[in-house]
Amino acid sequence: MDRRDFIKTTSAAAALTGARTLLSASSAQRQPDLIKVENARPGASFQLTRMMPDNAKSCRTSMIEGYCSRQSVKAGEKLDIFVSTRPASKFIIDLFRMGYYDGAGSRLMTTLGPFTGKDQPVPEMGDNRLRECQWEVSTTLTIPAGWPSGVYLGRLTTVPPEGGTPKPYWQSYIIFIVKDDRPADILFQCSDNTWQAYNQWPVKESLYTDPRAAHAPGVSVSFDRPYGKYVQIFDNPLSMGSGEFLLWEFPLCYWLEKEGYDVTYCSNVDNLDSANLARVKTMISIGHDEYWDLRQYQNVKQAIADGLSVLWLSANDVYMVTPFTPNAKGDANRRLTRETCYGEFREEEKAAYSKVLGPFENPGPDERDIIGARTIVPFNGGGDWTCAKPDHWLFEGTGMKQGDSIPGLVGWEFHGDPDTAREGLEVIAAGNVWSGGSRLGKYAATVFEGPKQNIVFNATTIFWSQGLSDPPGHMIPWSHYSRPHGPDERVQRITRNALKRAIG
Repeated sequence: MDRRDFIKTTSAAAALTGARTLLSASSAQRQPDLIKVENARPGASFQLTRMMPDNAKSCRTSMIEGYCSRQSVKAGEKLDIFVSTRPASKFIIDLFRMGYYDGAGSRLMTTLGPFTGKDQPVPEMGDNRLRECQWEVSTTLTIPAGWPSGVYLGRLTTVPPEGGTPKPYWQSYIIFIVKDDRPADILFQCSDNTWQAYNQWPVKESLYTDPRAAHAPGVSVSFDRPYGKYVQIFDNPLSMGSGEFLLWEFPLCYWLEKEGYDVTYCSNVDNLDSANLARVKTMISIGHDEYWDLRQYQNVKQAIADGLSVLWLSANDVYMVTPFTPNAKGDANRRLTRETCYGEFREEEKAAYSKVLGPFENPGPDERDIIGARTIVPFNGGGDWTCAKPDHWLFEGTGMKQGDSIPGLVGWEFHGDPDTAREGLEVIAAGNVWSGGSRLGKYAATVFEGPKQNIVFNATTIFWSQGLSDPPGHMIPWSHYSRPHGPDERVQRITRNALKRAIG
């Protein structure tokens, strides 16, 4: 991009930014240094020290486990926390905000308790294979005004009885998001719908464990239950209760806050409100962002038309239609039910999909409209991320040449079938993945401009954040006989370039 184009582009971006900021200026003020100031505070270790699953094959730890009454909550609002201990014992909750904090990865915000725990009942399976807890509230937290938006982990720890026989303590996590209304450069959308879709607590009650078929429609899951241990592709007992945040999303959170970006956080459900997108310059989808309510899709598509930039640092995105519904108590948006998958498929694609998903009709919009590419068969695999257009602005400063690769960065799911009919869409990286080590697939990373010089960048891999940082408590994944190699200056520079263009 020459100087004239740069001036034209940045001027337009500045004008657009001003227009979008005005949409929410009445309700909140910009705080561009909030994250820098927050991360200057002292950090602390959030990690679990003692955690034991019920048995070698179990995804849960009944010694201590819990969940929260809402996916996300604002300062001043109340959050109910539900905890079960078996056997009954006292416990405390250390609450941490996740970030950089001079490399510690979190700040201890407060310690709650001790509380008297009890063994709370595992719910019977209901209609649509639903397991939905109705536990007694252990404590209610009003989110303090000074707590910045972010991802918060609660470390649950049993407390040995005073004066009794010494006993080991046991731990697990709860997780929630503190959101806000302030205008910001970046909206970090957690992929918590997908965390819940794959959550197998208490035994095998995810959206994938119906005995009829792995992708049977009509199966429901509830946010009113603990998150069990991560159960896909590799074993990570220390994820117990944290959803999939520590695996796929924390490396981006850590890196963004280390770099001092102006970032605010939300859950999937928050983008049912279009105003949540109107207050920011760019939205980032991170990790494994598969499960969406159709209203999320519609709002993001409209926001792109209105000038929002979107960075899909993720894969298998916007793939399954899962509308939100209330729980048994009537609390909104606490259940997900799988209907079917997105995409207007060609006849030859239907045959490949039907072998995995069973017969289906064209169910809805084409996710390529908001991503640039989409999930294809085979769904997963591993491969190297290979430069296809080295002169593109995304590669500025990386030194990458045509055919240069970042080893193992593509996986464990990816996007392909780029929307080449879209005017201006560019394939900037492309190559092979190998499912199961032998079955060939083709991925494509893409970028296109929106109507107001905003951008939509599709990095095409769940593993993208692995190239940004390796924070405390994080494990580098391994899948399909392939693995990423951890932080890479080229991934970091490409991400900076994308954010520079997206923010303006």
